[in-house]
Amino acid sequence: MYDTYLSVPSRYLSDLDRVRGEFDSMFGWGGTSRAIRSTAGSGYPAINVSHSPQAVDVHVFAPGIDASRTEVTLDRAVLTIAGERTSDLPPESPKTSVHGRERYSGKFRRTINLPEDVDPNQVRATYRDGVLHVSLCRREAVQPQRIAIE
Repeated sequence: MYDTYLSVPSRYLSDLDRVRGEFDSMFGWGGTSRAIRSTAGSGYPAINVSHSPQAVDVHVFAPGIDASRTEVTLDRAVLTIAGERTSDLPPESPKTSVHGRERYSGKFRRTINLPEDVDPNQVRATYRDGVLHVSLCRREAVQPQRIAIE
């Protein structure tokens, strides 16, 4: 069984999203879906964090990134994932117009606080099918153990 550390506080962001929508309407900044932009602008890439007694697993959903240019660092119990996703749209010019831009492009940085018992010497990161998976083993000394009653 896995517990989850990360959740999306959407109820806190709904008022900000509404205000952003009003600015979009007022200034004619249409063309981007508010729901997608909110997710991309404040929380790209999407992340799932779970743990078991043996490990902490972080799944970063980032299709289209260059894994060789993505940095994963662990400082004490803080995991940081940083990189950039380039745009595949043509540059805007008098002959070209972009009518919608829902796919996030640009630099990103996500920082995740992890349990103190992660072992910095047992970390593995893989990128496959648009998902970066970081697996961090937990130290055995702090894993729960059953104690027999005499």
